[in-house]
Amino acid sequence: MSFPTQQQKHIEAWQTSGLSQVAYCRQNNLNSKTFSNWLRAYRSQQVAAAAPSLIPIEIKSEPPLSASLYLRCPQGYTLEFPANTSPQWLGELLKCLD
Repeated sequence: MSFPTQQQKHIEAWQTSGLSQVAYCRQNNLNSKTFSNWLRAYRSQQVAAAAPSLIPIEIKSEPPLSASLYLRCPQGYTLEFPANTSPQWLGELLKCLD
């Protein structure tokens, strides 16, 4: 669902204005309660758009003991685990990192 352009422009203008919501609304002839509803919907949409997505992984049974499992994160860091790390434990770790 796309946020209405005019409402988004008002929200972005308010954010850069340095004014309170009430002062911005008064200056732009907007109802402050309506603006507040726009802002709540806009923020909800931003949170939903930023939600992490799942990526498929494949876990192979019994890798060699000398092998390692690497988890590379978009932020640039890498976690290394023994290849025989429990899939259940790894799943719990990933839930905590979410």
